[in-house]
Amino acid sequence: MRPKRGARADEAFRHPAHAGTAGARPEPDLSRAIDLVLELLVIPGRSCEEHLIADAVEARLRASGATPSMLRRDTAHRRTPTPGQTGNLILKLPGTCRRPRRMLCAHLDTVPICVGCQAVREGDTVRSAHPHTGLGADNRAGVAVTLTAACEILARDLPHPPLTFCWFVQEEIGLHGSRCVDTGWLGNPQLAFNWDGGPPEKLTVGATGACRVEIDVRGVAAHAGVAPERGVSAIAIASLAVAHLHEHGWHGLVRQGRRQGTCNVGVIHGGDATNVVTDRVLLRAEARSHSPAFRQRIVREIERAFARAARKVRNAVGVCGSAACSSRVDYEPFRLAPREACVLAAEDAVRAVGRTPFRVVANGGLDANWTTRHGIPTVTLGCGQVNPHMVTEALDLAAFRDACRIALCVATDCRSGT
Repeated sequence: MRPKRGARADEAFRHPAHAGTAGARPEPDLSRAIDLVLELLVIPGRSCEEHLIADAVEARLRASGATPSMLRRDTAHRRTPTPGQTGNLILKLPGTCRRPRRMLCAHLDTVPICVGCQAVREGDTVRSAHPHTGLGADNRAGVAVTLTAACEILARDLPHPPLTFCWFVQEEIGLHGSRCVDTGWLGNPQLAFNWDGGPPEKLTVGATGACRVEIDVRGVAAHAGVAPERGVSAIAIASLAVAHLHEHGWHGLVRQGRRQGTCNVGVIHGGDATNVVTDRVLLRAEARSHSPAFRQRIVREIERAFARAARKVRNAVGVCGSAACSSRVDYEPFRLAPREACVLAAEDAVRAVGRTPFRVVANGGLDANWTTRHGIPTVTLGCGQVNPHMVTEALDLAAFRDACRIALCVATDCRSGT
């Protein structure tokens, strides 16, 4: 039998005796929160393959008292560029106090290097036991922080404003889950808090925008030993184009006067044999900038470099190659206003746990890029992840514990004002 909201039969969370009393900030069960993050870290869930981790989160919510009417998985995974196993997981709770709805969110997926993680605790640090596997604290730590807050509220009947919790899919491959989220099911939150990388006192209030570029380079196949002069090498075209971008300052960190951005050719596929002149190469690149106009300028330079290289590589009879480029916007940049309600609320919660908040603008994308664009101003906080996307990734448990306190604080704030 599923426990009613407020029931403690499953013993999912143990609570300090003083927590939840009038005037006191509720304290989460931090020992249980650490057990939870260790459990979540070992569940595989690379982008587009989040079914198992979503199931684990939903099971924990149901065990803490969430009813079927409170839960939904949307169909975002059917609208993303790469179809996935499951959509975003959404929990909606009516408020016990009349305040604007708040949203707490994190992304479910990890990068491929984290599949197969075996998490081990060494004092107040968690690492991967395997030297060639990342930990996946980006972003299982964020999932654990938001899930801890939700389960504490459900199991303990803590007072709270109307709340939405959302666990996004496909963040690591372009923020696709937050882009395609069914906003009608979010309940029109007025302020939101996203948990991702870094220390808990870091408030990310803005982020860059990005375009993805796909390049299809065509050449002419020929026998590389008998008649190489009859071929047009697609690899040579691609190499010249990337070299041109690098030599002229359009690859890596891009600075042109006061304008700045980044460009990276990150994926190259082509060729099947050394005795054949390669006639096709597929490349994937990206361009980023806080200025949409300058980001588009970088994309144009990519297109020009490949078109120029394709004209330059010719065979013995004058036939040249070709390069077709297509691009799409992954996410636009954003910057929250200095007095945005979510930022002030987050700073208040950070100070409440004894830390000093500071604001940053990121050069990477966040689910907050899209939630803010959907009309939900969103500040992003860290939860102790160190060296994300690397085999040396670690989770600082002291920071993680404070992140859990901060999340429960913002989720149960029924004071006057937003």
